[in-house]
Amino acid sequence: MALARADHGIDATARAFWSQVHPVFMTPPLAASLFGAILAGHLEATLAAVHVVAMFAAVYTAHVKDGYVDFHIRGEDDDHPLTERGCRVALALSTATFALCCLLLFVLVDWVAAALALPTWVIAYHHAPQLDMHPVTATVGYPLGIALSLVGGFYVQAETLTAVPLGFALVFLVLLSGIKVIDDAQDYDYDRSIQKRTVAVVVGPRRAHAIAYGMMGAALLAVVALAIARVFPPTAMLAALAFAAVGFVARRATPEIATMLLIRGSYVFLAVLVAAVWFEPLAPLI
Repeated sequence: MALARADHGIDATARAFWSQVHPVFMTPPLAASLFGAILAGHLEATLAAVHVVAMFAAVYTAHVKDGYVDFHIRGEDDDHPLTERGCRVALALSTATFALCCLLLFVLVDWVAAALALPTWVIAYHHAPQLDMHPVTATVGYPLGIALSLVGGFYVQAETLTAVPLGFALVFLVLLSGIKVIDDAQDYDYDRSIQKRTVAVVVGPRRAHAIAYGMMGAALLAVVALAIARVFPPTAMLAALAFAAVGFVARRATPEIATMLLIRGSYVFLAVLVAAVWFEPLAPLI
């Protein structure tokens, strides 16, 4: 049986599998893993690579499962490059890769490293059709995966957890959850028609908008507070300022444009935080 819907052959199948790599959503979890490693103050390349591959496999699982549900089960999408069998094969391969990475983390680090990675796959696999139907889990699933990626990336290097990675993880969880509320608002009409209970559907687009920017504002205030307390380097406040500028522009835009701006703003936010930690290491504070 064919694995790709559009064509046959190895090249067509490879393109269909590769189509499930979505850089916009794939980059933040991988970057968060590396950011966690940088926070540890030293970088063991092999361990970092294993953890990054594990996060890649988890997010790939989410993309394949989400596409499978939206096209083959719900009929929500107009097209999908993989057949049903292709989706199952892709899920098997990504899950096997993730399992191998967890085994390596268990052997090379300890059971805690593997345990911190495992929830990312659970969230990814169950995002659709289970978690994406409830306003809380639909909103925090992806951000929680990124927070766990950051914490796990730190742990595999330091073999401990401290306030610094947990603080950054909390900031990203709240900030990205706010962006996710805006993102979900794009599909308000359709989600309401299928009784998909996103925040926008439950409280209405206007209140969802206020909740989203309130969460993002809280995350930025947390960065400033933690920088003043010297948990984060003082230059981390520049990241909050940069994202606040993006948020100010996005606030007046449509949900689609706002989502595009905010996601790219989160890249800038992360980049400034990486630079802040890189030039002012936090090792003495850990």
